[in-house]
Amino acid sequence: MQTRKLGKSGLEVSSIGFGCMGLSFAYGAPTEKQEAISLLRAAVDLGVTLFDTAESYGPFTNEELVGEALAPVRDRVVIATKFGFKGGKPADGLDSRPENIRGMVEASLKRLRTDRIDLLYQHRVDLDVPIEDVAGAVKELIGQGKVKHFGMSEAGVGTIRRAHAVQRVAALQSEYSLWWREPERDVMPVLEELGIGFVPFSPLGRGFLTGALKDAAFGAGDFRNSLPRFAAEALKANQGLVDLLGELAASRKATRAQIALAWLLAKKPWIVPIPGTTKLHRLEENLGAASIELSARDLGEIEAAVAKVPIQGERYTAAQQKMVGR
Repeated sequence: MQTRKLGKSGLEVSSIGFGCMGLSFAYGAPTEKQEAISLLRAAVDLGVTLFDTAESYGPFTNEELVGEALAPVRDRVVIATKFGFKGGKPADGLDSRPENIRGMVEASLKRLRTDRIDLLYQHRVDLDVPIEDVAGAVKELIGQGKVKHFGMSEAGVGTIRRAHAVQRVAALQSEYSLWWREPERDVMPVLEELGIGFVPFSPLGRGFLTGALKDAAFGAGDFRNSLPRFAAEALKANQGLVDLLGELAASRKATRAQIALAWLLAKKPWIVPIPGTTKLHRLEENLGAASIELSARDLGEIEAAVAKVPIQGERYTAAQQKMVGR
């Protein structure tokens, strides 16, 4: 597995990471514990070094799972987690007060069975707490050795600049894929200017870009049921993008997922996507994208083809969208 540096932070990780959320949160019933632990350890054996979790995934259960799975290989991996919700529960609102950050870090360290968090993200920007105070609190934790690097998630460019002025932001995590390209407009130029790495979540469109979603019949507890883009009409309208990816993949003897991930890797050398999965064969498939090199010509062909497919459906509901891009 090749490695990449997240901007100018010096933090080096595998070129493809592992998004752990879906193992215990958001996509229906959690994966059986030992099965999940085996998958995470298999990812390490396959060369993955960046593992992404959050206190709110569960809440808390995902951090506990990641901690147990990675404890035997702790010094070989980079663990990223997130703070920012009251009691770790998104439904209860935001809380990025410095005292909450400090308390969350102490609790996360215990759940993760570690003495340091390699990359600590603010999960969502809290408008009630000056970002300078947030960055300052993380800076103190970095000084204490409890945190190594500071990250932000779904933040707007103005907030990123203000935070970075207090404490270097190593990485921004936001959704980015062939069917959600908004970060290209304003965010990515600022990341490049400031030397901040980019960690796209949902790089496979929450499974849509793989071609595995035949309809909108998601199980109980699957949060895609609430997303406009996953309504039956939108899925049907956007099928053209999946079909196109299939053609592009076939011509390059790859899978849809591999082309979608290879496209991200080719966009910038400081981009590290974190696809999630619950299956070993999908993990192996995803990691295979790291060996696919798309040329400038390839990228041009993909861009031209994708531009002909208008995407329908909003990414989030209006209420959900209020939490991003602040």
